[in-house]
Amino acid sequence: MSVIKQAFQVPYSFNIIFTENLFSTDNREFINFLSGFGDTSFQKKILFLIDAGVAEKHEYLPEAIRTYFQGQNQILLAEEILIMPGGELVKNDSQYLDQALLAINKYGIDRHSFVVAIGGGAFLDMVGYASCIAHRGVKHIRIPTTVLSQNDSGVGVKNGVNFLGKKNFLGTFSPPVAVFNDSFFLISLSDRDWRSGISEAVKVALIKDLPFFEWLETNAEAMANREMPVMNEQIFRSAALHTNHISSGDPFEMGSARPLDFGHWAAHKLEYLSNFEIRHGEAVAIGIALDSIYSELLGLISAEDSARIIKLLKTLGFVLYHESLAENDKLNLWEGLNEFREHLGGRLTITILEKLGKGKEVHEVDFDLMKLAVDRLKLTLD
Repeated sequence: MSVIKQAFQVPYSFNIIFTENLFSTDNREFINFLSGFGDTSFQKKILFLIDAGVAEKHEYLPEAIRTYFQGQNQILLAEEILIMPGGELVKNDSQYLDQALLAINKYGIDRHSFVVAIGGGAFLDMVGYASCIAHRGVKHIRIPTTVLSQNDSGVGVKNGVNFLGKKNFLGTFSPPVAVFNDSFFLISLSDRDWRSGISEAVKVALIKDLPFFEWLETNAEAMANREMPVMNEQIFRSAALHTNHISSGDPFEMGSARPLDFGHWAAHKLEYLSNFEIRHGEAVAIGIALDSIYSELLGLISAEDSARIIKLLKTLGFVLYHESLAENDKLNLWEGLNEFREHLGGRLTITILEKLGKGKEVHEVDFDLMKLAVDRLKLTLD
């Protein structure tokens, strides 16, 4: 037998730039990045795709982008700026993936060029996936426009679309070349979308950073009241925790553990069971509450700790129960656990709480206790 052993490493690095009014002609952050990236002898092309919800609230945006790129000889802006739906619809319906791929082809976006997605997390997921499979990977830039995408999903390395009724069944691990977090986009968010993303900060604080959890408790009312300086600090600290975990751990999830998905196994199923009536961040808040109560029932955290978590989430404005959790004697939820195990690659690994600020991985779930946790969760409606 003959064997050729091969091993290599590919370094990845990208910046998350925090700014405001990115496409103001006075703001040179974006142009400076593009001009200095890669081989400066090539003329770079750039294609923009915008979440329709963002385009509706920021009608000036396409024209602002065109004005921003006027006179830039080194960077050729594609003449069309695509606008398509955001939310899970853009990940559920393959026509939007096809539209993105056709545009990449039509405008000659090659490996020296860029695809830019402006939108929420689901929109960034789809455009990132299209970018990764075109030409085996063209460079993509993320401009997240929601709290959730600025503090979590938009600063990570995952891209994907839904398929066969399963969330992110098709996807890649491929980092963007840059992320630009523009706080101006947050001003136009609805109260639901403003609130929704904070659940990801609660999640990462609970499993990694007790002082950050305590900071969230102290500042929950200020965030609920839409105070921008506090929200900006939350986003920065949450994004830092998420990216630090990715870079120091298992960025492409070669193993079975996904500690950053604390509260997500139930959240993913709940999104489908509610026909996506529930936002992702709202479902995550419910999942966090459920797994926190389950951790209490296992004797890992105290009733006082569990109550603090519930109080924080309710102060932020979350409703922590949905009727679909209990449907079919909670067997739909059990199915969600099995789907999560399959997504991980065979062995169930979920994160629960060992204590506030520290997660614990387990490979089995006492479903009778989990059903009791659902019943306890319903009491939070009172």
